[in-house]
Amino acid sequence: MLRFECDYGEGAAQPVLDLLQKTNLEQTPGYGEDEYCAAAADKIRTLCDAPDAAVHFFVGATQANLTVIDAALKPWQGVLCAETGHIHVHETGSIEATGHKCLALPAKAGKITAEQIRAAVQAHRVNPSHEHEVQPGMVYLSNPTEVGTLYTKEELTDISATCYDLGLTLFVDGARMAYGLMSPANDLNLQDYAALCDVFYLGGTKCGALFGEAVVITNDDLKEDFRYAIKQHGGMLAKGRLLGLQFLALLDGEDGSGCSPYFTMAAEADRQALEIRKAFTEKGIGLLHDSPTNQQFFVLPDAWYNTLAEQYAMSEMGKPDDEHTAVRICTSWATRPEAVAQLIADVQKL
Repeated sequence: MLRFECDYGEGAAQPVLDLLQKTNLEQTPGYGEDEYCAAAADKIRTLCDAPDAAVHFFVGATQANLTVIDAALKPWQGVLCAETGHIHVHETGSIEATGHKCLALPAKAGKITAEQIRAAVQAHRVNPSHEHEVQPGMVYLSNPTEVGTLYTKEELTDISATCYDLGLTLFVDGARMAYGLMSPANDLNLQDYAALCDVFYLGGTKCGALFGEAVVITNDDLKEDFRYAIKQHGGMLAKGRLLGLQFLALLDGEDGSGCSPYFTMAAEADRQALEIRKAFTEKGIGLLHDSPTNQQFFVLPDAWYNTLAEQYAMSEMGKPDDEHTAVRICTSWATRPEAVAQLIADVQKL
């Protein structure tokens, strides 16, 4: 069985394992206060051209999401997000468990717009009963989105300006950021995220690390006492150096050109995904979502789905009708070329 159902099915990229092994018996301070976390944070600040940014490392994305959101919002506030947003549909109510509500907006291709955000906030403010309702205090985006699509620089700039005008915090979930940044359809870079967002993160778990996400805070109002929030939410890893080390390995040699393992592996995964997409579309298969990243979504005749499912693990995305099954096929930093070639060959035989 070849597995294409997600981008976190493997362990870690070799440079990560090598650096972990090399430093295994070193003794360092705990809780992320070691030289490796400091060096990784400095590297990220340099790449973001954000020398004053605060950088904090988390084990996983759900932990990062709920900690950031809970720390940024007042007790009566909620977070605007797409109805397909990860925090709304795939995190088991973790945001609500902190006392904050996900305020979901209708999504188009996994995205929401500046106009929707403004309309939602204005509707709340003019409502005579607004003090009896959850107040929007933040906007959450993921880029790439849950369906593999990308916000453009123009779209993110418009959303950022709207959030600033309305007094909302803008938070971008970057669990798959590497795949987004290296997509041929992308026009954003790390400096743009730092300039346009209050807080965002570079994902590691899905992008070559054993585990780990690097949260970058550029809004000074969110920086103070943030480590208290990390500790309270169980996010302060005693062996914190394991997180910094992994980002040092993934970003080794990076000069802004995408030459480090973090970016080269993601670029290859995107290329493989688009090769697979080409094979499916040449057979006349329709797309459930038009994704330019490592997640691809296809609508397969049931007979074709059943044939492929015998050899390939895919994420089932529901049945659009009685005769078709929608699937997600995902490449990753570790997807082997021979696995892609075999899948393409089998698709061509259908």
